[in-house]
Amino acid sequence: MKNILISIRLLGLMTLVTGLLYPVSLVAVGYLFPSQAGGSLLRKDGQLIGSELLAQKNESPRYFQPRPSAGDYATVASAASNLGPTSAVLAKAIADRRAQWGTDAPFDLLTTSGSGLDPHLSPSAAAFQMGRVAEARGIRPDHVEALVKKFTDGPQFGFLGEPRVRILELNLALDDSHTQ
Repeated sequence: MKNILISIRLLGLMTLVTGLLYPVSLVAVGYLFPSQAGGSLLRKDGQLIGSELLAQKNESPRYFQPRPSAGDYATVASAASNLGPTSAVLAKAIADRRAQWGTDAPFDLLTTSGSGLDPHLSPSAAAFQMGRVAEARGIRPDHVEALVKKFTDGPQFGFLGEPRVRILELNLALDDSHTQ
């Protein structure tokens, strides 16, 4: 009987913690950080443009292009291709991208990200595209370079990962630039 009472008390406590306190605390955190809780959405003139966290397909020479996506940038089917290093399909995809970008293209323009929706590029991949974007927009390359630097973040917390360029925000800044 003692064990049954302990079990009932523990069930009541866990129901309170996991059924009430935990959900209420998550809602409270969501109110403290509404942008992050809402998906880090970016808006321009009240119009939804995208999310800071998801890459968007873009093939215009006026914009920086994101990493390739194995799922064609679809959020529902986002995933890696699961193709191994000995895969002929992967080798052909990389060869096709190398033909498109050139033999000196940075690795992240040739391969897909793990999610297929990586919103960032390496600084070298952004630098690789700067000349094309400047020429397509008819603006000075140093202006494009300054914007790339502005939207480049260092490693997270100063030591995790590599520097990365926020492509969607960079492209929006290019559109807002008065030097077009």
